[in-house]
Amino acid sequence: MEKTDLVILCGGRGSRLKYYTNKTPKPLLKINGIPFLNKIINYYQKLDLNKIYLLAGYKGKLIKKYYDNKIFNLISTKVIVEKKPLGTAGSLNLIKKKVKNNFILVNGDSYVEYDIINFIKKKKSVLGKILLVDNKNYKSNSKLANLSVKNDIVTNTKKRGKMNAGVYLFDRRIFKLINKNFQSLEDEILPILIKNKKISGELTNGYFIDIGTIKNLNLAKSTFFKKKSALFLDRDGVINKDKGYVHKMKDFEWTKNVFKALKFSNNKFDHLFIVTNQSGIGRGLYSEKTFINFHKKIKKILTKKKIFIDEIFYCPHHPIYGLGKYKKKCKCRKPNNLMIEKAIKFWNINRLNSLMIGDKKTDKLCAKKSKINFMYKKKDIFKQINEFI
Repeated sequence: MEKTDLVILCGGRGSRLKYYTNKTPKPLLKINGIPFLNKIINYYQKLDLNKIYLLAGYKGKLIKKYYDNKIFNLISTKVIVEKKPLGTAGSLNLIKKKVKNNFILVNGDSYVEYDIINFIKKKKSVLGKILLVDNKNYKSNSKLANLSVKNDIVTNTKKRGKMNAGVYLFDRRIFKLINKNFQSLEDEILPILIKNKKISGELTNGYFIDIGTIKNLNLAKSTFFKKKSALFLDRDGVINKDKGYVHKMKDFEWTKNVFKALKFSNNKFDHLFIVTNQSGIGRGLYSEKTFINFHKKIKKILTKKKIFIDEIFYCPHHPIYGLGKYKKKCKCRKPNNLMIEKAIKFWNINRLNSLMIGDKKTDKLCAKKSKINFMYKKKDIFKQINEFI
């Protein structure tokens, strides 16, 4: 995929949720203890994204406090707070000089599951693409609620049609339609694009929720965060051959059938994680920045093969040989299990339906502490995972 940015609109006041949003902006409302915005970012962070931009308005300083300059699966975030309300289109001027290529635009109060890789393939003849869903729970919604797709192009329909899911793909030409004043994407920009047949569309039957009303906020709390299965993988000795402190591509050698195994696992497990000790950072053999850039290259290789790792957890510490701040006895270094526990908490993982594969006793002890299944890495990891399934 082309290097793409993710832009999340977080500017609305949430007037229909004023009991909850008097002190907390809508995207930060917690669903079973986790901010709704986290779930949105988590869904996209498996991609090889360039950067994540959060365009914040109402109580934007709180969003900036929690998310500015944070890292999600090797992707850095930048929060930009409006000085005055600019609307869903006007706020895009804040990133006009920052995005270089196409960008995915989503609302910070709605979540939808769909085929992202297929969605980001856009015709050059159109300015953008819009995702459409069935209107099941939003009967009063009148904005872009009666839409259809004909020959890949979005059109209006007088009959009850599909609804705008609040997910878009735009290229830089969209900025020519946006002014510096308050402007609505839904009321002013998209109707023009639809009328001129300049926006394509794609349908999804995936899970969709918008927390803009109390009814749907409660619905999200009851249905959204269902426990998921996960595959946890050690890195050296499992994904790649262990040659000792590997941090350069020339030394990185994939293990037998690992691509086949990972693609298979993407279909059989809800989430895939890498959990790795990286004391080479703490020992001064390579920097944390080097490690992150190295794994960005690995991530790029995998996403081109449509293989997705949801997050990589790594421990840079060593209790004896660590230098400076890296010399400490921590809870994240295996055989301790803080890395796995973080994944279980923030991704709502079902321990019983999850598996860890490692090549050392420390991996086994780590899995045991978190009460998840464990298997030592075998010669053919694909056959091994297939047998477990």
